[in-house]
Amino acid sequence: MPGRSSSNSGSTGFISFSSVESALSSLKNFQSCISSGMDTASSVALDLVETQTEVSSEYSMDKAMVEFAMMDRELNHYVKAVQSAINHVKEERPEKIPDLKLLVEKKFLALQNKNSDADFQNNEKFVQFKQQLKELKKQSGRPKEDGRHSEFDKIKDKDASRAGNERDGLQADREADGTEGVDEDMIVTQSQTNFICPITQLEMKKPVKNKVCGHTYEEEAIVRMIESKHKRRKKACCPKIGCSHTDVRMSDLIQDEALRRAIESHKKKHPPSE
Repeated sequence: MPGRSSSNSGSTGFISFSSVESALSSLKNFQSCISSGMDTASSVALDLVETQTEVSSEYSMDKAMVEFAMMDRELNHYVKAVQSAINHVKEERPEKIPDLKLLVEKKFLALQNKNSDADFQNNEKFVQFKQQLKELKKQSGRPKEDGRHSEFDKIKDKDASRAGNERDGLQADREADGTEGVDEDMIVTQSQTNFICPITQLEMKKPVKNKVCGHTYEEEAIVRMIESKHKRRKKACCPKIGCSHTDVRMSDLIQDEALRRAIESHKKKHPPSE
């Protein structure tokens, strides 16, 4: 049986990992807390952009998201280290039970030593956060804030050893998304085009984005289309004209909070005439 030493090893017989596995289960539950924290920070950041709040507050949310992403990475590494240590003992069945704590620490440090800022690109919630901020700024026509980078650079320099590259990315996004000098009517027209679902041809109420091709649809419409295709054992193609994505799946869809907010904001600023 797994975890039992060989009969000629002279060991005491069974090694129980039930308490360790129970602790692992608790750690995995904590990951949901990190996920909720990231959702909250992301929502607050979008609120700040939408209300044109002081830019330094937005940077604080970016900093919080970096911290959450780092906690998530560290927790994942620890869980992997514990699981690896357990599997090692179960498979090797050594005559003398090793110090599990030292074994876990060794494996954990090995994983931590491979850390890089590029790891954040594998954190789906962090990537979504960056994309949603970028899209909301575009939709709202938010201008570039001149003279604001110095404060951001102070934060970036202070935390450079931990997440400098991610903050560089935020500054680059801000510069790339500047709409200074762009006609406001043009921005509104372009935004309205993005509000229309390619399936219903109506303004979206609950838009979802396809992670693969980047197109957005009304959630109910795309879900209904995918289910209908799958019932007939067919693949669902992206309904956006010209898109080459031929296998849209439920797992590809994520809530497009930035677009939803932009649509709501546009409705408030441009109420339908009676």
